[in-house]
Amino acid sequence: MKGALLLTAFAASAQSLSIPSPLRQGIEQIASGQNPFATAERYLIELAPGDTQWVTDEEKWALRRDGKRFFDITNTPELGLSQQSKSQATVRFPKKTAYNESVNPLLKELDKKQMKGHLATFTDFHTRYYKSSYGAQSSAWLLDQVNQTLTAAGVGSVRHFEHPWGQHSIIATLPGRSEKTVVIGAHQDSINLFLPSLLAAPGADDDGSGTVTILEALRVLLIDEDILQGRAENTVEFHWYSAEEGGLLGSQAIFQSYESEGRDVKAMLQQDMTGYTHATLEAGEPESVGVITDYVDPGLTSFIKEVVSTYCTIPFIETKCGYACSDHASASKAGYPSAFVIESDFKYSDKKIHTTEDKMEYLDFNHMLQHARLTLGLAYELAFAKFD
Repeated sequence: MKGALLLTAFAASAQSLSIPSPLRQGIEQIASGQNPFATAERYLIELAPGDTQWVTDEEKWALRRDGKRFFDITNTPELGLSQQSKSQATVRFPKKTAYNESVNPLLKELDKKQMKGHLATFTDFHTRYYKSSYGAQSSAWLLDQVNQTLTAAGVGSVRHFEHPWGQHSIIATLPGRSEKTVVIGAHQDSINLFLPSLLAAPGADDDGSGTVTILEALRVLLIDEDILQGRAENTVEFHWYSAEEGGLLGSQAIFQSYESEGRDVKAMLQQDMTGYTHATLEAGEPESVGVITDYVDPGLTSFIKEVVSTYCTIPFIETKCGYACSDHASASKAGYPSAFVIESDFKYSDKKIHTTEDKMEYLDFNHMLQHARLTLGLAYELAFAKFD
């Protein structure tokens, strides 16, 4: 109520001051409860299998503020259609980890200072909203960091996967002996759900934390000589998706492309929010890795539990997040085995996300290091796994 009165007073003052007309009109619209940045364009979203509706951007954000997740399928209506016309062979994952002697020395090379440095710059962008110029700038900066990592190792390639909204996704590829592919993903965009085009969205946890976690895992994976020489059985890709917050737009575009090309993706892991532990510890619960168990591949998820038990120094806890809750859902829809891990039991996850308060100061980099250990261990194990 107090905020509304202040806005009304500010709008009245704007009329008597030398404030440019467009800005004055925007202030007056906000004061009257309107969103001056809203557009009439409508998007087709899917809230559950077969449950679709047309909405505006503002209606999207209202749903998100209400805790609803969805696919925006406006431009990806064919994602998953080929899977409906053919039976998908079940991918068999290892029962136990097999490369402990190779992975354990690599774990010692993971460095939270690297993650802190990258995240400090990444959160300095006013927002990483996918339709903003800041979103495009942050994506260009991230592409450069990935490119520097690959160049220093002398192996692999990285490219933008372009999107019409301006912020492009990023794909880094480490070739193996086959085109069977293992994907490690995070999303690079952030959002302030109240006024996405205007308000700050540092997005430290969501998903700056996942972004720098998998970047650090990539850096250390490239220390291994067998990876450098291309002796892994499978190709490994690291993805940083654009526009996750808009309805999994970037990941849908990529996996629709992979599906149409017949790409052989054996596994996909999403790291979305890896740094917040305060609520867990306040509740008297042990610090743990949250392993999502709904809308995921059970075989891959079981193996991830083994990886956590082997390579992390904290336990896992099973939890659920609902339909279309992060980019792994796009891989699943395309028929690829996918999994998702998060910072905690879902009920204790960060509530500051999607606001100006999603800042680095609230994150636990030791916990992020645990997620990096998981990412590195899984990437290595599956890079050398012999899939049928």
